[in-house]
Amino acid sequence: MIVATSEIHRLLQWTHRYAKLGLPFVTPWQGTPLSDVHWVAQNHSLLQELGLDEYFWATYGVLESLSGNQIFQGMQPHASVYSGHQFGVWAGQLGDGRALWLGESHVGDTYREWQLKGAGKTPYSRMGDGRAVLRSSIREYLCSEAMHGLGIPTTRALCITGSPDAVLRESVETAAVVTRIAPSFLRFGHFEHFAALGQDDKVKQLADFAIEHYFADLKDQTDAWRGNIYAAFLHQVVQSTARLMAQWQAVGFCHGVMNTDNMSILGLTLDYGPFQFLDGFDHNHICNHSDHQGRYSYANQPKIAYWNLFCLAQALWGLIKEEDLAMQALEPYQIFFPQALDEQMRRKLGLIDIQEGDRQLAADVLACLSTERVDFTIFWRRLSQCLKDFSNHLTPTQVWQPVLDLFLDTQPIQSWLEKYTHRLSSQNIQVASQMMLKTNPKFVLRNHLGEEAIQKAKTGDFSLINTMLHLLHSPFDEHGGYDRFANFPPSWASSIEISCSS
Repeated sequence: MIVATSEIHRLLQWTHRYAKLGLPFVTPWQGTPLSDVHWVAQNHSLLQELGLDEYFWATYGVLESLSGNQIFQGMQPHASVYSGHQFGVWAGQLGDGRALWLGESHVGDTYREWQLKGAGKTPYSRMGDGRAVLRSSIREYLCSEAMHGLGIPTTRALCITGSPDAVLRESVETAAVVTRIAPSFLRFGHFEHFAALGQDDKVKQLADFAIEHYFADLKDQTDAWRGNIYAAFLHQVVQSTARLMAQWQAVGFCHGVMNTDNMSILGLTLDYGPFQFLDGFDHNHICNHSDHQGRYSYANQPKIAYWNLFCLAQALWGLIKEEDLAMQALEPYQIFFPQALDEQMRRKLGLIDIQEGDRQLAADVLACLSTERVDFTIFWRRLSQCLKDFSNHLTPTQVWQPVLDLFLDTQPIQSWLEKYTHRLSSQNIQVASQMMLKTNPKFVLRNHLGEEAIQKAKTGDFSLINTMLHLLHSPFDEHGGYDRFANFPPSWASSIEISCSS
């Protein structure tokens, strides 16, 4: 059923640049209807960014269209094909098994793709049902917006719709659909798919499309790459991926399923499954209950990103052709990532200038945290707040007491704090504190908070989702009266198990 709503159609100005590639890149498709759909969550700030007002939610057909039950005039729903390496093993053809591309909204010079996650089976669902459940939908909705609030590149989430229809996972759950928004949902796996089939002409068509629409500035940078724009393209993806990994590591974010089909060519955080923000700091923490070998542990994320980029380079080999040129595009990751992480850690530490020994200073404090599994987010926030007290004529011990209280054995951290204080002596302490308070968040989406929101939502109470969204959109603010959302996790939080199944 097509809904003709002229005002929405006029405001959204639907375009379909990727869909115009046609078969075999995409297959036209429509969602499988859900019964008795209802709103679960609405992201009002993102709605405004898309050039729409609050009347959008009440417009006839919007709820049904964003549940996959019908389409607006101007939409051209389709599913795309891709392949990928999953847990290091070639998985062959994958694709949008439960994702449905609706088209792009066009506001000014900005294009944003709309995608439904959980709208039913597609030609690429394989053995799956094409559905998402309320639990995983709430997690993705909140975490994608939490990452945006932290300033980390990510897909966004506009809304969640729910239905009483049953979906079988480890147990029977209810269905939900997330409307996801991004400049592009193109993945490393899109390129791998056609390269694996030996269809370099299709890889070229896909790369030319990406360069034209998302990397247009590369056309002026090919001199450094012997005129090979595809090497320049790979190099740009390498840079954005390195920056993203540095941001993940600095904020203590674990993705959990860094398969090549979950990697964005734009350097966006893509596909939120068994993610976790670290509670107690453990460099080898594994957030995915299904990751028995620890391939995607927190410590391994930067190395896996490089491995995935190598897979992308292999997919582009038929276009780049020269091995040394491909390696010149790929290998700088080994420089870009450490540099990007150094910059992130300097900001976390409030270091305005660069001095020899800064990398070791950061490594040493992480070692202190790891030894006692100190809460990652709370430590950095307290360190930031303590600097404000340096002008209050307090002794060093008094200044740092809230930090020292986090440790049982205070000698190692006291020794580190002396070195840190000395490092700060050459700069303005208050400027450093202000920088740190804008870098080290008070609020992150901890697993237990997501679980609380999920359990309330199962009873029909969606208020905690809205509260969490409010805090996560501005996680560096104090938000008086909401301190419990920034407290230590309860003891039961450690028993939460998140797997790939959602």
